[in-house]
Amino acid sequence: MDIGGVRQALRREPFQPFALRLADGRSIAVRHPDFVALGQRHVFVVHEDDSWSTIEPLLIVSIDQIPPAKEGGNGKHRRRKSG
Repeated sequence: MDIGGVRQALRREPFQPFALRLADGRSIAVRHPDFVALGQRHVFVVHEDDSWSTIEPLLIVSIDQIPPAKEGGNGKHRRRKSG
């Protein structure tokens, strides 16, 4: 896949979270466009734990839509306290 496909997914209005599926079987979630930077030959993704990945676009085999986070806005589900 080329960077153009990632760029198109990032510009979709309204934004829809997606996963970059890689040739090695990994899946990189993109829940907000602010956490992705596109270079000339690489895609940079910052993860929820502040780690990051540099991805070669040729290793992206698909871009799959994922459901948006339901609570908290950061992709983590919160548990309700009982009682």
